[in-house]
Amino acid sequence: MSTVLQAYRFALDPTCAQETALRSHCGGQRFAFNWGLAQVRANLDQREAERSYGVTGEQLTPAMSWSAYSLRKDWNQVKGEAAPWWGENSKEAYSSGLANLATALTNWSSSRAGMRKGSRVRFPRFKGKRAPLSCRFTTGAFGLVDTDRRHVKLPRIGMVRTHESTRKLARRVAAGTARIRSATITFRSGRWFVSFSVEVERTDPAPTLPESVVGVDLGVKSLAVLSTGEVVPKPKHLEHAQRELRRLGRQAARRQGPDRRPGQQPSKRWRQTQARIARLHAYVANARRDGLHKLSTRLVRSHTVVVVEDLNVAGMVRNRRLARHIAGVGMGELRRQLEYKAGGSGRRVHVADRWYPSSKTCSGCGVVKAKLRLSERTFVCESCGMSIDRDLNAARNLAALVEASSPSCGATENEPDGNPCQTRTMRATGTATGRPAPGAGQRRHREASTQDTFVDVS
Repeated sequence: MSTVLQAYRFALDPTCAQETALRSHCGGQRFAFNWGLAQVRANLDQREAERSYGVTGEQLTPAMSWSAYSLRKDWNQVKGEAAPWWGENSKEAYSSGLANLATALTNWSSSRAGMRKGSRVRFPRFKGKRAPLSCRFTTGAFGLVDTDRRHVKLPRIGMVRTHESTRKLARRVAAGTARIRSATITFRSGRWFVSFSVEVERTDPAPTLPESVVGVDLGVKSLAVLSTGEVVPKPKHLEHAQRELRRLGRQAARRQGPDRRPGQQPSKRWRQTQARIARLHAYVANARRDGLHKLSTRLVRSHTVVVVEDLNVAGMVRNRRLARHIAGVGMGELRRQLEYKAGGSGRRVHVADRWYPSSKTCSGCGVVKAKLRLSERTFVCESCGMSIDRDLNAARNLAALVEASSPSCGATENEPDGNPCQTRTMRATGTATGRPAPGAGQRRHREASTQDTFVDVS
C-alpha cells in the first residue's frame, strides 16, 4: 500500500457570470504575482545601487524575504491600497499568485547558486494580460458535489457544471481511498478546466506476466519501432491540419488585430478567427495525446520492462527542418506516460543514458560504428556483415541493456524527468569536462558573490 499524488482534470461548462468570476480570480492571481515581483525587484535594485556607492554590511537596505508566508504578510498589510477590489475574489487567488512567485524566485536563486539541476533558470518576469489564465485553491469550500456527479464546487464561484462525469473521482472519495488536496482552474484553447490534486491510496500489484523486455526507439519517420519488430506508424495530425491553419492565419492577417502603440483594440472577427485557430490546435493536441495514451497503455500491459532513450528533445527541435516533425511526435509525453503507468501496474521503465550509441552499435556483434549519418536508414555492420533497419537495430540494443544490467550499461530504473545534468557552475571538474578544478581563491570568490543577493533569506 502506497500513497501517490494523482491529478484528475475535468472540462467545465460555466455560465456567463461564472466565466466572468473565473477570469476575475485568474486576474487576481496575476496581479498579486506582479505586485510581489515589483517589491522584490525594487529591493534588489536598491541594494545593488547601494553597493555601487561603496555601502556594505549592515548599512545596506535589509534584504526582503521572498518566502510565501512573508509575501502574504506584506500583501495583507497593503492590499486595501494596492487593490481596493480585492474582496471580489477569494483570498486563495492572491495567495496562489504569491506562492508561485516564491517558487519561481527560489528556483532562480538555487539555479544561480548552482544548487539546481537542469538548465539555467532566469529571473521571473512580469505576467501580461495575454499570459495563460490559471488560479489554484488550497483552502475553502471546493471539491465534488455530493448530490450529483456533474458539478464541482469552487470558493466564491459556487457550483460549476462539468462537461463530463466525475464518477471516477467521486467513487474513490466515497470509498475513502482518495483525498482532494487542491483545485486548479485553467483556460486552454477556448475551454475552462479544473484539475484536482488528489492523494490516492494505491496497492502496487505484483507482475503477473512472464518476464518480457521491449526496447522502444522513437523517431521522426515512424512514431516508434519496437525490438519485437513492430513499427508504430507516425500519426500526421499536425500535417493534416496545416492547410487549414495557413488559411486561418491569412484570414487573421487581413483583419484588425491588437496594436499596443496606438492602443488599437482587435476586431470581433479577429477574435473569432483566433478562437478557431485555438480550437484546431486543441484538436491536434488531443488527437496526439490519445494516440500516445493508447501506445503507452499497450506497452505497459504487454511487457514487464520497457526501455526508452533519454532524448534531448529541447535540443532536437533546434533543427528547423525537423522541428515541426519532432514536436508532432510527442517524445517527452510518451516517456512521462510510460513512467507513471508502469509505477501503478507493477511494471518497470528503464531509461538508457543519453550518450549511449544505440543506433551506431551492432545488435549482433556489439561493434560500434565511428560515424552513422542520419540519411543512412539501413545499418550495415562492417565486422559481421549484418544488414538491418537502423531503428530496429537501436530498439534491439535498448532491449539488450536490461539483460546486461550493470553500472556501466547506461540503463537506470525510473529516472526522474528533466535533464540529469546539473547547472554549469556545479558540473564535475577534471577529465569529465576538460576543465581544471577551481582553486580555493576562486571558490571563496564564488561563494562571496552569491552569498548576499542570490540566496533565499526565508
